[in-house]
Order: sequence, then C-alpha cells, then structure tokens
Amino acid sequence: MYRAHALHLMAVAFVIYLAAAIVDGLLSLAGGFLVTLITSVIGLLAAYLVQAALVKAVQDLRDGRADLSIGETLSAAFPSVLPVAGASILAGIAITIGLILIIVPGLILITIWAVIVPVIVIERSGALASFGRSQSLVRGRGWNVFGTLFLVFLILFVLEIVLAAIFSFAPNSIASGLGTVISGTLVAPFLALVVTSMYYRLVGVPPGGGGYGQQDGYGQPPGGYGETGYGQPGGYGQPGGYGQPAGGYPPPGGTSQYPPSGPPPSYPPSGPPPSYPPPGPSGTPPPGNAPRGSGPAGW
Repeated sequence: MYRAHALHLMAVAFVIYLAAAIVDGLLSLAGGFLVTLITSVIGLLAAYLVQAALVKAVQDLRDGRADLSIGETLSAAFPSVLPVAGASILAGIAITIGLILIIVPGLILITIWAVIVPVIVIERSGALASFGRSQSLVRGRGWNVFGTLFLVFLILFVLEIVLAAIFSFAPNSIASGLGTVISGTLVAPFLALVVTSMYYRLVGVPPGGGGYGQQDGYGQPPGGYGETGYGQPGGYGQPGGYGQPAGGYPPPGGTSQYPPSGPPPSYPPSGPPPSYPPPGPSGTPPPGNAPRGSGPAGW
C-alpha cells in the first residue's frame, strides 16, 4: 500500500508538517519563553493531526483508490485530533513510567495500546474508552502485535540514522526544520499504514471490507448486496427469512430466469400471519408439544 499510494500519503503528511514548520519558523523570530511554549504546542497538535489524518487516509485507501482529497481527509480527521492528543499524552506518560521502572511494563503497555489511534479515528471512540477497546482487540494476539511493532521500530531506526547522516552536512538551522518535515513525511505514513492495517486484522475485516459499524465488520460475512433487510438474514443465495432456506437463483434442480419474471413478491407476505405453534385438533396440543409428564416428548 505504501508503494502504491506513496504520493497521496506523503502529501497528507507533508502539508501538515510544512504548515507547522512555517508557523514555527515565523514565531521563533520573536523569541521568548511564551513563543517557545506556543510553538511546542503547535508541533504536538500537528503531530496528532498527522496521525489522525493518515489513519483516515489508510481507511480511505483500503478499496484501492483515494476517494477523499487531501482537504477532505484533513477535514474528516480534524474532529479526532483532541481525543487522539489526550489518549496519546496519557499513554506516553504511562509508558514512560513503565519503561523507567522495569522496562517490561512499558513494553506491555505499548503492545496493548497499539491501536488506540485507529480506534478513535475509525470507531469514533473517546480517548479513555480507546484504551480498553485496544486492549480487548490485542488480547490473545499480544506476541504478534509486539513482534510487528518491534520490526517497525528497527526499520524506522535505520531510516532515522540514514536521514541524520544526510542532514549532518547542512547547517543546524536548516537541518532542524527540514529534517523534521522530510523525516515525518517519509516515516509517519508507513507507521500509520502498519498500525491501521493491524487494527483491521484484529477486528477481522478483510481487505476491501467495511470498517467498524459496516455490514461486514468484525469478521461477519456480508449480506446480500450489503443489506439484510428488515433485520433478517437474506439476499440472493443467503438464508431466507421466516426460517426458510434460501431459494436463490437458479432454484435447485433447474434453471430460472434472472431476474425472475412477473411481479416481485410482496414483503411481508400478504394475508394473515401464520400461527405458531400450528393448531391441532380441538382440545389437543400440537404433536410433540404435550404438557410435561403427559408424554415422552415433554415441552
């Protein structure tokens, strides 16, 4: 996906990082502690917007094409910035404490909270609720998730070394801002792709399938034409309503015109609804439904 959609993904990240770098550069001319604090906040918000926007872009690209423009992607991701920022800050504090104490708790937290950003952006979850949701998705697959994150860390570590070596020849004033923009533009899309793809694997949605809240989400098979109608399983070739097996087209044992000729069947069927259980002879219960103790069948 990175190779196929590199330009689109990098453009989303580049626009945000470049805008943040320009604002940071203009404000830094004034100097002072307050300006430094403001530029730090802008940089953090830009980073969280990049995360949310790239997750939204990956979600959009799962059907093989970019249906949303860069502006539409940013607009769709913007409402998730504050929840992503809140969850990321809380996770960062807890993970840092865990790494300082014994290291292992920090690694565990990194693993079980690996997909909090996709949960917030795709499922529209709150910041606090995303922690429990991420942990429930990772449960039972912790080693797979940890191994994936470890490999990603190695790849990004090597890439950062290469970029640092390239920018070591540039003046510090240029290398700092330009290095952040280029590094973020290359690295952030790859990380978002891995994490978002891992999220979809954890919820069991196949490539090209719907996301959370869609008909075929959470590993459920899609209904006919993406709908089931009246809350019943159905569709062509799917189990029919009223507990009847699917007729499908063509019917068993022969061929039939598709679509069938004649007026379409009405739904629900016309006429009085069938009684259940079926009535038997007056004064006698239906076969197989005798009162308890009055026969071998029972209720």
